[in-house]
Amino acid sequence: MGEIVRFIPKSELERARLIREARAIYDSIFPPSVPGQVPHDGEGRVKT
Repeated sequence: MGEIVRFIPKSELERARLIREARAIYDSIFPPSVPGQVPHDGEGRVKT
């Protein structure tokens, strides 16, 4: 049938862009010790 198209608000796109920029800046200041082993999106965080 038809494709489902999800509307993404401009604010959500801007938020994602800012997060990517901040992550790139952080990685340029504090380079990961082992490339490719850096947890993203909270994968390596300790849960409380």
